[in-house]
Amino acid sequence: MGNSYGTLFKISTFGESHGLAIGVVIDGCPAGLQIDEAFIQSELNRRKPGQSKITTQRKEDDTFKILSGVFEGKSTGTPIAIVIENQDQRSKDYGHIENTFRPSHADFTYQEKYGIRDHRGGGRSSARETAARVAAGAIAKLLLRKYSVEINAFVSQVGELKSPHYTSLDLTKTEDNIVRCPDSATAEKMIDLIDQVRLDRDTIGGIVTCVIKNTPVGLGEPVFDKLHAELGKAMLSINAVKGFEYGSGFEGIKLRGSQHNDEFYADGDRIRTRTNHSGGVQGGISNGEDIYFNVAFKPVATIMQDQHSVDKEGNEVTVSGKGRHDPCVVPRAVPIVEAMAALVIVDFLLRSKTSKLV
Repeated sequence: MGNSYGTLFKISTFGESHGLAIGVVIDGCPAGLQIDEAFIQSELNRRKPGQSKITTQRKEDDTFKILSGVFEGKSTGTPIAIVIENQDQRSKDYGHIENTFRPSHADFTYQEKYGIRDHRGGGRSSARETAARVAAGAIAKLLLRKYSVEINAFVSQVGELKSPHYTSLDLTKTEDNIVRCPDSATAEKMIDLIDQVRLDRDTIGGIVTCVIKNTPVGLGEPVFDKLHAELGKAMLSINAVKGFEYGSGFEGIKLRGSQHNDEFYADGDRIRTRTNHSGGVQGGISNGEDIYFNVAFKPVATIMQDQHSVDKEGNEVTVSGKGRHDPCVVPRAVPIVEAMAALVIVDFLLRSKTSKLV
């Protein structure tokens, strides 16, 4: 299974939704980094369940323990192991799907691939695994602070409701409401919509937009390790993600080249672009402008309604939704998107140190 990610700054996650714990091993973190445990916990708190009426009511403190790689508050350069114990499992909620396949879940594909699966909460395929990524991403963010790189994600769309473009928003207000949309008027409508969907025993999808500022010029590798390609891979590895676009994305097809090209100009001793349809990436390499991209999340597959399916023998069955699930995943996905972006950028940042002699 593909449980590891990264080249120089590499993570390997482990654990299942209803197992004893989940965790991550981080290899390649440079020695001497001050490990701010309060910051790591604050990042985990942004992702943890039970935050509000529009998220799953599973109660997990997501308190972490660092087992290795940190001494006297600083990284030692050796692998950092972090574990997060599971506390609020209700495995009995999943007994009814032990031998049946839930629509649009990984039940069937895991069973066919491995011949065995942990049906309790989806086991390894559960989004519970992403808590480990957020812990690793927090350490990546601490390292990126040394380079003044800022990563801010927010909910930009729920169903048909869209927020204004990020350039007209104050991203410091993202945490001001439970849906994590920095535009208060749009946020209020999103919350009402998600709550109504919850009452309808249904789910709805949305988009998380991420903005990376102050990225050094030159991150990304030709030909197959382009920066935007790696960001796409990282985002598409997140549960429930169905799409990724950066810069002008699919809307760019509506423009002509004369409108879409980003012209260069000299801004003191820095070369910049007047527009940013490229999304901060040209030729797969960062150009120093804002990197921005959208990540589309599907409606959560578990709904509190009866659905048609089959069991392992191919017999037709009715699957009833049970357990505690998000009516819309995007509010809790914001820190996950940021974490994966941080892991991509910090890995390329370390790789860039070997690209030329200075």
